[in-house]
Amino acid sequence: MAQEVIKVKLLYQFGIIMFVTFLGEFLHCLIPLPIPASIYGLLLMLAGLMTKVIKLEQVKIAADFLIEIMPLMFIPAATGLMTSWGIIRAKLFAYLAIAVITTVLVMVVSGRVTQFFLRRGRGKEV
Repeated sequence: MAQEVIKVKLLYQFGIIMFVTFLGEFLHCLIPLPIPASIYGLLLMLAGLMTKVIKLEQVKIAADFLIEIMPLMFIPAATGLMTSWGIIRAKLFAYLAIAVITTVLVMVVSGRVTQFFLRRGRGKEV
């Protein structure tokens, strides 16, 4: 009996996530900007969670499940890269340079932002 309740709860939570995803698709069709529909969906989910229209408990189990299986979602993309090796090989150095530069840039910016907020938090405690 408890397993059925969990299954229904999981389906309900996936339904909420899918509804927000479809709203993102709708906005993508409605607004003529070069922004992917998934970004609209993520922004809608963020807004819903921040305004408490969507409560975390309403999507937590499904979201945790999706995070757990995320590595499996990269298999089709990796396979696609393998089939495009001839195209990628010609510009491999450029792709590696971009990957290294952007990785370092993201690490530096993330570290600086974290330091800023940690320092700001310490100032409020005193």
